Amino acid sequence: MKRFKHTVGTLCLALGLTGTAALAWEPEKPIEIVVGFSAGGGTDVMARTLATAAQDEFPVPLVIVNRAGASGVSAAEYVARQPADGYTLLVTGGSESTSVPNHREVGYDISEDFQGILRAVRMRIVLLVREDSEIASVEDLVAQAKDAPGEIVYASSGAGSLYHSTMLAFGDEAGIDMAHVPFKGGAETMVALLGGHVDVALASPDEAQRQIEAGKVRALAVTSDDRFPGLPDVPTLQEAGYDVYIDNMKGLSAPAGLPDDVYEYLNSRFAEAVKSTEFVKLAEKSGLEISYLDGPSFDAQIDKMSNAIGKALD
Repeated sequence: MKRFKHTVGTLCLALGLTGTAALAWEPEKPIEIVVGFSAGGGTDVMARTLATAAQDEFPVPLVIVNRAGASGVSAAEYVARQPADGYTLLVTGGSESTSVPNHREVGYDISEDFQGILRAVRMRIVLLVREDSEIASVEDLVAQAKDAPGEIVYASSGAGSLYHSTMLAFGDEAGIDMAHVPFKGGAETMVALLGGHVDVALASPDEAQRQIEAGKVRALAVTSDDRFPGLPDVPTLQEAGYDVYIDNMKGLSAPAGLPDDVYEYLNSRFAEAVKSTEFVKLAEKSGLEISYLDGPSFDAQIDKMSNAIGKALD
C-alpha cells in the first residue's frame, strides 16, 4: 500500500476549487477507533477521552475497539489492511509506531501504510529510582553503571516497547550497559520498582507524580525536549548532558490513501474536539497533556522518533 496524501485536494486547488466546498464528505456509518492495548490503560483512556469529546462533532457513533497484543502491533496490522475510507482509525504515536518496528519485523510500514489525522496529546516519560536509592541524579546513575556494567537493573513495559527503546537510547548515549527486565505494562513496572526488584524504571507523569508525592520514588529526569510542568525541578536528559529526546505521543492515523475530503473532515472534527472545554477537562482529569499537531506534522514527529530509536539501536 502506498500513500497518496492530498492528491485530490491538490487537483482541486489547481482547478480553483475550495476543498470543503467541492469535496464535502460526511460519514454514513459508525467509525471504528482501534486501540492496540487493553481497556483501562493509558492508550485506551486517551482514545475514549477523545471519542467522548468528539462525539457531538459526528453524525455517526465513534466506536472504540480494543485489539490488544504485541505492544500494539496486532491492531496496527489489522488497520493497515482496512480500506482507506475514513471508517477505521488507529490510535498511533507509541510503541507500535516508533519502537517495535525497530526491534523486529512487523506486517506494516508506519510511514507507508498509514497517514496521520492528528496528534492529540503527548505523555511524557519520567526516569525514576526509589526514594531510598543511593542514586540521586542522572550523573550518579551513569557513574554507578560505568563502575558496574550490567549490574544496575531497569524495568520496561515490554521488550521492544517505547520505554525499552528509551533506555537503550539513553544507554547508548551515556555509554553504559544496564540489565533489562521486561514487564507487561506500566503498572507492573512501578510495582517492580517499589518492591525493590529493579533499580530504575520509566513511568508516565501521572503514575510518577503519585509515587513522588507519596515519598516513594525520586524523579531523575524526563525524556522530552522540555521540562514537564508538573515536575518543574526535574531536568530533561538533554539538560543532563545526554542527547535523548523521546515522547510517548498519542493521536489518530488512517490507512494511507485517504481522499483529501475525508482527511479534512476527520482532522477538522477531531481538532475541534481537542480544543473543546470538555476535552480539556477530561484530559486534565486523566493526566493527559494536550499537544495538537495536524496529520502531516504528526507523521513527521513519528518519523523523527522512529529514526532516533533506530539510530540508537544500530
